[in-house]
Amino acid sequence: MKILINPGKETWKKELARPVFKTKQINKIVKPILRKVKRNGDKALFKFAHEYDHVDLESLLVSAEEIKAAADSISNELKVAIFQAKENIELFHAAQASPELIEEVMPGVVCRRKSVAIQRVGLYIPGGTAPLFSTVLMLGIPAKLAGCNEVVLCTPPNSKGEIHPAILFTANLVGIQKIVKAGGAQAIAAMTFGTESVPQVDKIFGPGNQYVTAAKQMATKFGVAIDMPAGPSEVLVYADETAIPAFVASDLLSQAEHGIDSQVVLVTSTEKIAKKVLKEVEAQLEKLPRKEIAKKALENSRAVVMEDQTKALKLINYYAPEHLIISVENEDEVVDSIYNAGSVFIGNFTPESAGDYASGTNHTLPTYGYARNYSGVSLDSFLKKITYQKISKEGLKNLGPTVEIMAANELLEAHKNAVSIRLAYLSKEK
Repeated sequence: MKILINPGKETWKKELARPVFKTKQINKIVKPILRKVKRNGDKALFKFAHEYDHVDLESLLVSAEEIKAAADSISNELKVAIFQAKENIELFHAAQASPELIEEVMPGVVCRRKSVAIQRVGLYIPGGTAPLFSTVLMLGIPAKLAGCNEVVLCTPPNSKGEIHPAILFTANLVGIQKIVKAGGAQAIAAMTFGTESVPQVDKIFGPGNQYVTAAKQMATKFGVAIDMPAGPSEVLVYADETAIPAFVASDLLSQAEHGIDSQVVLVTSTEKIAKKVLKEVEAQLEKLPRKEIAKKALENSRAVVMEDQTKALKLINYYAPEHLIISVENEDEVVDSIYNAGSVFIGNFTPESAGDYASGTNHTLPTYGYARNYSGVSLDSFLKKITYQKISKEGLKNLGPTVEIMAANELLEAHKNAVSIRLAYLSKEK
């Protein structure tokens, strides 16, 4: 990791640049995939499974027998851990529900707002170098709590045509019945257009590689919503002399091991702290099974020394990290100064991996600076808000003249007349 000492604001864009997406090249690959799935349906999915997953599938859908076998093949220890995580995630997401809003804004004019579930949702679960069964909890639980009528899960099979048993066990645990053996851009295409086996959905959720991200963004052009633009994982740790270097190093590496295009950033008050942390990073790195992946990610990463806390906070908000860990003495003051972050982890004993798995918050978060304008996934992500209004006769008499004046001044006579004709009718009533 390169160390930067009090970098000027004019250098932040260059020095903290995320790994570049080769958008044009990726789109050239993804567009034909979407087109072929739209045209050929299941046939295209079977072909892409052969081409990309190196497997000839007999069926795209996971069978009940496969789900039962998966439950039998994972340890009780893992099952207990998944149950605990499920309980915490359910509690936190259920608490996010808001009651229906009813307000009489003036006599006879009643406005309401109600949350209604998005009817058909698709969940994408990566299953490549790391099978993310935890993401099944993070997406499946709020989908079920929201009351989504149809939930379909797509995840890539291995070369034997199998899905990782922990993914199957977790999906079954949260009540997802339709599980599709499809990954990559082709899975996003299937949920966008629908095929013989895969239902068309209204909104697609889930992280993925650059091809999945590109496919999701293309899906929006066909009337399908997505949770957020999401790229490679990232973390920023803000640490001072009260932080424990070994803890900070472990948090940086926990994100670096996600993939070679991940990025980790350390912001600290002195060069001495930065060097202590980087020494720990080197020591811990050597013991990691995914050492080579983490090494590549560290090449994209930076340690930034910012002696002035005000400037440090400006840099953090500029970067807008997916995960932000705050390990400083005046943590409350710092937390209150953060307005661009996906999820914040406070104190020496709050590792980012707790949020990834089991604390209860959602780990599907905006990356690549999108924390400036996107939230992470929550219960609300699976809901839409519908507003209602009901106006009584007296209410229209009270409100009508206001509407007539405004419509007339916008030169929309039919709008005005929709009120005037009713008021004239009411004026004739005894």
